Amino acid sequence: MNIKIKYFDNEIDKITFVNGEKSDWIDLRSAETVHLKKGEFHLIPLGVGMKLPEGYEANIVPRSSTYKNFKIIQTNCFAVIDNSYCGDSDQWFYPALAMEDTTINKNDRICQFRIMEKMPRVGFEIVEHLDENSRGGFGSSGKN
Repeated sequence: MNIKIKYFDNEIDKITFVNGEKSDWIDLRSAETVHLKKGEFHLIPLGVGMKLPEGYEANIVPRSSTYKNFKIIQTNCFAVIDNSYCGDSDQWFYPALAMEDTTINKNDRICQFRIMEKMPRVGFEIVEHLDENSRGGFGSSGKN
């Protein structure tokens, strides 16, 4: 299976698996140097757009070291890019909120993605009872 990639910035490193093909996630890089003050929001361009295979979507999350290294959080916590977002100007972005003053340099690895099969189409049926034993409500499994 191949993914078509358009680079919007030819100065960032090309996408590869970090640990060879053993990796389950693929790192993405900032396509610009960004200086943020605490509390500022910025859509960081990732310098790529992709045509995903039919029936797949991309899921983007922070790298495990993103907060430690850059003091930013991803504002939507988990981004989903469907395979229809593949036009010639459909660059991927990382929505970042600075928790402290920070600088993200061009080409820094700030997030990662993987592709997943889309959820199958489902229907909905309204019922009065779910026919299952209740677990006791939200948070019912306890602290341990």
